[in-house]
Amino acid sequence: MLRTGQRGAMAQTRLAVRDLTGSFARIGLAWSLATHDVGSRYRGSILGPFWITLSMGLMVLGIGFLYASLFNAPINTFLPYVALGIVFFGVMTGIITEGCETFVLASGMLSQTSLPMFTFVWRTVFRNLINLAHHLVIVVGMLVYFGQWREANPVLAAVGILLMVINAAWLSMLVGIISARFRDIPQIVMSVMQFAIFMTPVFWLPGRFGEHQAVLDWNPFYHLLQAVRAPLLGETVAANSYVVLGAMALIGWGLTFAVFARTRRRIVHYL
Repeated sequence: MLRTGQRGAMAQTRLAVRDLTGSFARIGLAWSLATHDVGSRYRGSILGPFWITLSMGLMVLGIGFLYASLFNAPINTFLPYVALGIVFFGVMTGIITEGCETFVLASGMLSQTSLPMFTFVWRTVFRNLINLAHHLVIVVGMLVYFGQWREANPVLAAVGILLMVINAAWLSMLVGIISARFRDIPQIVMSVMQFAIFMTPVFWLPGRFGEHQAVLDWNPFYHLLQAVRAPLLGETVAANSYVVLGAMALIGWGLTFAVFARTRRRIVHYL
C-alpha cells in the first residue's frame, strides 16, 4: 500500500533507479534465463543454435555472390562486407524486435515475483549476444579466408559492438514498454526493421550513393553498423558516427528511463 500510494515524479524515479540497480545484482539470473531460452529453443536438435548460423552462412553466400555480380564488385572484398553487415544488423534486429515481447513473455514471473523489470531487458540482450557468439564463426571465417584479418582492428570493433548494444538495448526496452500496452507494436516494429535493412548499406556499398550521402548521415542504423564493420575491414570510422551514437545513447536512455519511471507500476496491469 505504501509503494502504491507514492505519488510524484521524484518518487517514481527513485523506484525506477532501485529497479535498475537491483537488476545489476541479479545479472546472473538474466544470463541464466537467456541461456535457458536458447537451449530450450533447440532442445532435441543436433546442431542446436548453429542451425541459425548455417542458414545465415548460406544467405551470406547467396546474396554475396549475387550482389557482387550485379554491382560488378570484387568478391574478395564484397563478400566479407556483406557477411559482416548481415551478422551485425541481424543482432540489432533481434534485440529490438524481440524486445517487443520482453515483458509479455515474462508476465508470469512479473505478476508473481518482485524481480526488477530491467532483468528481463538484459535477458533479451544476452539471448541475442549468445546468438552473435555463434555467428562469429561466419565473421572470423570470412576475415581469415580473404586475408582481411591482418587489417582488422578488434579493439575498435569491440567499442563499436558496445555502442551498438547500448543503443539497441534502450530501443528494445522502449518498444517492450509500448508493446505491453499496445499489442500491434511488434508488427509495426518488424515492418520498420525490414524496411531499414534495405535503406542501410548491408547488401550495397555506401560509396554508390554519391550526392545523396545525406541519406546515410541521417540513418542511425548506418552509424551503428559502420562502427562495428569498418574496423573489422581495416577502414576508418568517421568521427561523426561516434558523435551520433553517443548522442543516441544519452538521449535514448534518458527518454526510455523517463517513460519507464512513469509507466513502471502499470506494466504488470497492461499484461
